[in-house]
Amino acid sequence: MQEENYNQDTLQLLGHTVDSLCTGYINFDEFQHFEGLLCQPDALYRVAFKIFDRNATGVLSFDEFRNTLQHTVLNKFVKFNFDTEFVKLHFGAKRDRSISYHEFTQVLWEYQEEHALQAFRKFDENRSGSITLKDLKKILVNICPHLLSPYVEESITSLGDADSELITYPYFKGLISLLNNMELMKKIYLQVTEKNKEKTVAQGEFLRNAQNFTQVTPMEVRILYQLTGLMHKDGRLVYSDLDAVAPLDVEKMPYALQSVTLGTIANMKESDAAHSEGQSAFMQVLENFYRFFLGSIAGATGATAVYPIDLVKTRMQNQRTTLVGEVMYKNSWDCFKKVLRFEGVSGLYRGLAPQLVGVAPEKAIKLTVNDLMRGKLSGSDGSITFMSECIAGGMAGASQVMFTNPLEIVKIRLQVAGEVSSAARPSAIQVIKELGFFGLYKGARACFLRDIPFSAIYFPTYAHLKKKFADENGYNTPLTLLAAAFIAGQTTYNGVFHCFKTILKEEGGRALWKGAPARVFRSSPQFAVTLVTYEMLHRFFYVDFGGRKPEGSTTGRSIEDFVPPNPDHIGGYKYVRPTFEGVETRFGLCFPKFRAS
Repeated sequence: MQEENYNQDTLQLLGHTVDSLCTGYINFDEFQHFEGLLCQPDALYRVAFKIFDRNATGVLSFDEFRNTLQHTVLNKFVKFNFDTEFVKLHFGAKRDRSISYHEFTQVLWEYQEEHALQAFRKFDENRSGSITLKDLKKILVNICPHLLSPYVEESITSLGDADSELITYPYFKGLISLLNNMELMKKIYLQVTEKNKEKTVAQGEFLRNAQNFTQVTPMEVRILYQLTGLMHKDGRLVYSDLDAVAPLDVEKMPYALQSVTLGTIANMKESDAAHSEGQSAFMQVLENFYRFFLGSIAGATGATAVYPIDLVKTRMQNQRTTLVGEVMYKNSWDCFKKVLRFEGVSGLYRGLAPQLVGVAPEKAIKLTVNDLMRGKLSGSDGSITFMSECIAGGMAGASQVMFTNPLEIVKIRLQVAGEVSSAARPSAIQVIKELGFFGLYKGARACFLRDIPFSAIYFPTYAHLKKKFADENGYNTPLTLLAAAFIAGQTTYNGVFHCFKTILKEEGGRALWKGAPARVFRSSPQFAVTLVTYEMLHRFFYVDFGGRKPEGSTTGRSIEDFVPPNPDHIGGYKYVRPTFEGVETRFGLCFPKFRAS
């Protein structure tokens, strides 16, 4: 703007926020201090306080409070009456009491309510406790413009009861409170819908959950549904409706911009999506090798942890009833004790070596393919449909069968070899020679029927449980990862075609479930240990290939956690404009920009 047109008083008010020494100049130390102020979590309040604290004493006198408010644009419409109980309570009957910064933050909010009340009284000339809708719009537009979104401003004259053009004082207070608490309304909505922003919520359901927050009244909920009901008449609302009503663009607030600077969850998806689009083919190959390596370690860890259970499961499923009705093992626990007694601790790990040779690449292939396909099937914002999740999981299950089937056959032959003490125990090489190439793929069809549906169910279940167990910042602790993986592992099942008919004919229906407890107790912990290990390895040995970080692996940090690379240059100057705009839009402290004509 031209120098002769700007408002000198406004310039001095805003300039004092930086000019701490009140010299009329800004030195480098003052600039540094101001940058640090802008990086504070409560920067909006601190800047507002410095605007009022014109003498830079650290406390606020009545004269400073009055002079600053008298200069605001809002005071031109309805002059604030400083001879009220509100002023006496905060500054004393003689106006000789000063208030601290923290007291000021409370006074600032109460001032907005008091100013709105005085405006209501001005238009309530008959002292009937009500005003017209037109007067309501005048008050909100001139006294509370910071509370109005474009949609609300257009809809004001459609509020209230259908058969009346008058607004009562309780309704007026409820509307002001609602507009001040829209971020809380969003929180209630996300709690009701379990963070699903597309789900519609009825008024009764919303009100029931709102009772958990004592500051929300049924009147406010009613007004909210009146506002959103003007958009659609079904009596329900979605998250986009709340965005239309909410006065603040939170993403433009300084604290939101600080979060972006720190790389918190809110902007992680956007930056990850941008990186993923620009990821070269070579980097994608490297990333897949990296995932394969971590998957191998995780798979071997999971297999070792539950191998004794796997051995018990295999022997329980392999045993047959003799002619006299005897069985070698009564149950899984009996099998475990007999193996430990007759074969020792090493017997519990018989066949572990080929199992590790197989399971390490098996899990690596499954985890790598699942991550790869989820990345390919995800949208640019990182979102993925449930069907795409199932497809990715199913392809991961199918990819492992050709590699793991031969190793599974060899493992089972070695595991059951220890049941007959007199028989010679073959080596893995001998088993391979005996079976031949095609023998190693016996039962491959059954493996496809088992692994594809299992993986198509397991991986989406795990992903959704992981989101369910994450904290409000989307972060998963190792314990929540373990719980999600363990519960998802309960989707394990058994069954084949020819084997099913043979066992049913020779041993009855109960034989189909031999070893089922051991199967359940083996699969769930194994997948849980494997996935937790895989996730934690990603965190501890993270390598940025330009793709997406694992979901739930990053927690938000506060501004205090941010260590500037150069202490002499904090970088807070980037928040100057959004902070001053926030003082206007959040507190209604609008100052004239130009000289009065």
